[in-house]
Amino acid sequence: MDVILLERIAKLGQMGETVKVRDGFARNYLLPLGKALRANEANKKRFESERATLEARNLERKSEAQGVAEKLDGKTFVIVRSAGETGQLYGSVAARDIIDALAAEGFNIGRNQVELNTPIKAIGLHKVVLHLHAEVELSVEVNVARSAEEAERQSKGESLTSADAIYGVDEDALKPGDFFDPEADLDGDEA
Repeated sequence: MDVILLERIAKLGQMGETVKVRDGFARNYLLPLGKALRANEANKKRFESERATLEARNLERKSEAQGVAEKLDGKTFVIVRSAGETGQLYGSVAARDIIDALAAEGFNIGRNQVELNTPIKAIGLHKVVLHLHAEVELSVEVNVARSAEEAERQSKGESLTSADAIYGVDEDALKPGDFFDPEADLDGDEA
């Protein structure tokens, strides 16, 4: 099906272009969301008459997105989750968790604007890409930790997946004598 794009769509085309897409993509996504019109003579004339208002609306949305991007640029968001000693989360951090962390800071971002192909399943610092507009994207840092204190330590570059980091025990410095008494009688005979 040929459609006329009413806005820029990544990997598809610019506003005003006539592109060929699959019927289901057009019927289920582009047409209902008002991102495209069927390519026929009546719609081509309609698009040309409305082109100025569509471009103005697109420019306004882009400037709003750039304003939000400037505020978000360089920010780190902390998400506290339960995790095992190896740093593996009991569960995961999904797009909705990132949206909740952004909302707590006063940013209203939609779920479809967060690019997270697979959920985050380990503690650490993770880069997450946000698509605020078709032409505006940025990445924010998500700090997933067991507590706010650990998040602060992680942000300074410390790895929290070893016993030393978690409990303050240096694993390499441990000796067998730390775990049992070498002088103990192994036979169980008391003299």
